[in-house]
Amino acid sequence: MEATTAISAAPGAVHREQLRAREEGGIALSGPALAALLERLQSSERGLSNAQAQARLRKFGPNDPSPVHPLTALGELLRFFANPLVLILLAASVVAATLGQTLDAAIIAAIMVLSGALNFFQSYRSQRAIVRLREQVAPTATVLREGNWTELPRREVVPGDVIRLSAGDLVPADAQLIWSRDLHVHEAALTGESMPVEKYPQETAANAGSIEAPNLIFLGTSVVSGIATAVVCATGAATAFGDIAMRLAERQPETEFDRGTRRFGFLIMETVFFLVLFILLVNLAMRRNALESLLFAVALAVGLTPEFLPMITTVTLSIGAVKMARKKVIVKHLTAIQNFGSIDVFCSDKTGTLTAGEMTLDRSLDPLGQPCERALFFAWLNSRFESGIRSPLDAAILKQRVSGADGYRKTDEVPFDFERRRLSIVVVGEQGPLLITKGAPESILEVCTTLDVDGAHRPLDAAQRSHCAQVYRDLSAQGLRVLAVAWRPAERAEGLTTADERELSLAGFITFVDPPLQGVAETVAALRRDGVQIKILTGDNELVTAYVCAQVGIDGNQIVLGDEIERMADNALAHVAEECNVFARLSPGQKNRLIMALKHRSHVVGFMGDGINDAPSLHAADVGISVAGAVDVARDAADIILMEPGLEVLHAGIIEGRRAFGNVLKYLLMGTSSNFGNMFSMAGASLFLPFLPMLPTQILLNNFLYDLAQITIPTDNVDPAYTRRPQRWDIRIIRNFMILIGPISSIYDFLTFYVLLAVFHSGEQLFHTGWFVESLATQTLVLFVIRTVGRPWQDRPSLPLAVTTVLIVALGVMLPFSPLAPELGFVALPPAFFVFLAVATATYLALVELVKRRLMRRIAAA
Repeated sequence: MEATTAISAAPGAVHREQLRAREEGGIALSGPALAALLERLQSSERGLSNAQAQARLRKFGPNDPSPVHPLTALGELLRFFANPLVLILLAASVVAATLGQTLDAAIIAAIMVLSGALNFFQSYRSQRAIVRLREQVAPTATVLREGNWTELPRREVVPGDVIRLSAGDLVPADAQLIWSRDLHVHEAALTGESMPVEKYPQETAANAGSIEAPNLIFLGTSVVSGIATAVVCATGAATAFGDIAMRLAERQPETEFDRGTRRFGFLIMETVFFLVLFILLVNLAMRRNALESLLFAVALAVGLTPEFLPMITTVTLSIGAVKMARKKVIVKHLTAIQNFGSIDVFCSDKTGTLTAGEMTLDRSLDPLGQPCERALFFAWLNSRFESGIRSPLDAAILKQRVSGADGYRKTDEVPFDFERRRLSIVVVGEQGPLLITKGAPESILEVCTTLDVDGAHRPLDAAQRSHCAQVYRDLSAQGLRVLAVAWRPAERAEGLTTADERELSLAGFITFVDPPLQGVAETVAALRRDGVQIKILTGDNELVTAYVCAQVGIDGNQIVLGDEIERMADNALAHVAEECNVFARLSPGQKNRLIMALKHRSHVVGFMGDGINDAPSLHAADVGISVAGAVDVARDAADIILMEPGLEVLHAGIIEGRRAFGNVLKYLLMGTSSNFGNMFSMAGASLFLPFLPMLPTQILLNNFLYDLAQITIPTDNVDPAYTRRPQRWDIRIIRNFMILIGPISSIYDFLTFYVLLAVFHSGEQLFHTGWFVESLATQTLVLFVIRTVGRPWQDRPSLPLAVTTVLIVALGVMLPFSPLAPELGFVALPPAFFVFLAVATATYLALVELVKRRLMRRIAAA
């Protein structure tokens, strides 16, 4: 092994040393070992050529350990016909055709094919739109191709690629290190070990090829600190991660959307099963034609089953996703939209949410609070040579001009972690090796024994320690971010450990300004008005946090600290999480506990994070939210990516999620109210009529036209009542609509039966025709009533919805007079019937409106 040194090179040229490092320090493979490794993997010091990469991509396939093969257009279409009810109908139509009922068989098959084609077209188009949006935030890797470093989608990485890694990156494939500096990798996904593991190049290893090998890094792990260059040796299913990818890809804990759809599915399944079984048994007991009875029962099941629900849901959510994308919000998973709209608690750090996250250095002070550049000098050296992700604080420090800092080189480092809350480096200059530590003031003070005031060292006794603590508290109370810096001569240049962070001399404090974002106070108030509590979960100190929260209107009078949370039992923490809004000095584990405590209190929790330490909380929340500039680990863990920081974008996304949920709920309420009532009426009528109340083909046509009228629901305007408060799946509302609105529909159906039989003395065909028209008109037009919580005449539908609904009713009225009428079993209706139809429809809609207001009181009250 040999240390690398920085070199210069002609533009575009990439030499072996450039593969190893562009900065001083680090560990690299020797020349012969590197040459042998590149030869074995058929790579080179310039990386692969584009032609080589394409050939290997065809040979090894995309770099995905657990690929989800998207269905082709044909596959999507066939999936619709995999529905058991559809298969039964198609099989029955084949039987009917063999028995000579060719026309009935053709009508059934045609309706099923049309339904499938419509379902496929809408769903497939929407899914393609979502795939295009998701590609905008797909994980990438820094790869050397033809001598140039470039960002490529992770799926395109192939064996032999040379890759570059830094803190916060996801390792894109299994690879062997050829150069590293202070590289620590988090391998919990593979080993379960919670602590990062140091990795470095090694020519030979006793455990070569195993996960424990220090020179190997693996797909599925993430870089915690340091930088490295490596050559890829395995991708996709051939990686170590590929062996366990299926286990790791298990479904996440059930979300609000999953729970709602599951409960709704059980409700419909139970209703369909008992009603259809009852009808089939009754018809067989009355010795009616067995095939016709089966077709009738299955057609009723199709009528009761909201078979367009997946399509309506997909289209509605994808329209919402496209609208959100225009507002700079990218949705990675469609179901996250509904969960997004259900959020009632939003947790986030204040930086980048309440404040701009753009730090500006304010002052450099000595330990007593007096202006002094000495603290800045040591802080600059520490920030210059640290190997992890440079925070906004480091960026602000490095923008300053510091004299006398050129003659130093770094020899060792102890990376930052969230327990110590500090970072140490050793640099060597004219004075010999120096240990320089910077971090949170309280964590620095506890390892200091002296003060450095104008170059003179004073003992740090209890009085001085108290004074220094008061200095940084006063600065924090002014809303300033504060870092402390300490140093001492080091005993050795290498072999630094956390045990060496002792007996330091406090050089002083560096302060930073991060003002609140413009307009954030108004957005906080708007979120609160719309039913979203904001809870600040920050690692910063309580004084800065209280100052910022007060400026933006968040109650920070009661701040809970991480140390207090550490001592709390889960039950006590749940109560505290509910009552308090601001939590400071938190570790990543404490943030995670708070989110789980809120979820156990039945809240739908959104969490926004952008750092390495935020990934567990992003996974734990109902909705994980990150930003485009976040580290790979955070973006990969998130469900939603904000392309611009700030609460305004977040608020717009939440409202769009509620609109999407509102339109899905409309379809559910329609399918379980008037539609259920009509199906129930058919069941009742079959008990006393000497003939079937409607032919199976007519039921299917009625159901198809009814569903066709609703395909434009995703375009509909949404009642403000849906967007005022978080909306959650409430099966009680759906069940109540079924129990109360359904029977109203049945009452009017039985009234229609009476009028057709007693007034018009209908035969079988006239009865079928009259009830077909009445049921289609009432169950379709009632959409104008059910679609809004308020008065239908005040909250107008979208133009596409109004047009499709009216056109479908008009088509139903005209069918008995069309050339298709004989084939469909219809006859012309007498003019007087349409007078009855108009009166019945108007009074039915009025009665539904009265009952609906009581049923929707829960939503309206919100």
